[in-house]
Amino acid sequence: MTLEAVLAALHLVAILTFVVFLSSQAALCRMEWMNAAVVERLARLDVIYGVAAVLMIGSGLARLIWGIKGASWYLSQPMFHIKITIVVAMAVLSIWPSIMFRRWRRNLRATGALPDALEVKKVRRLVMIQSHVLPVVAVIAVFWARGW
Repeated sequence: MTLEAVLAALHLVAILTFVVFLSSQAALCRMEWMNAAVVERLARLDVIYGVAAVLMIGSGLARLIWGIKGASWYLSQPMFHIKITIVVAMAVLSIWPSIMFRRWRRNLRATGALPDALEVKKVRRLVMIQSHVLPVVAVIAVFWARGW
């Protein structure tokens, strides 16, 4: 029981950290607020976001392997597969923004140039898609917990 509680708590903390730093990216990644400090901050936020994502997935896998219900129960649940599919899709969507945040910082440090408006718009769109898809995972978790 204690292991299950610890794993659940770790998973929840990782999820909340993930949400906070994705939301921070969504708030800052807009051309009207873009300046050198924001470029640097977006790159730092993305690192924490990535660490939170790894911890979220890792703690979820730990719950699957060592959790009280066992892997066979999780793997037999359609809602589990839907959640994992959405999380994988979000991970794929996060690749381009991560690359661009690092590229923007590298260019800023080398030339002092800020990203152009079109690049910011494209990256923001991907971050916003992730931000809008994430609550779907929470809704699925609620329905799953109630026997769907």
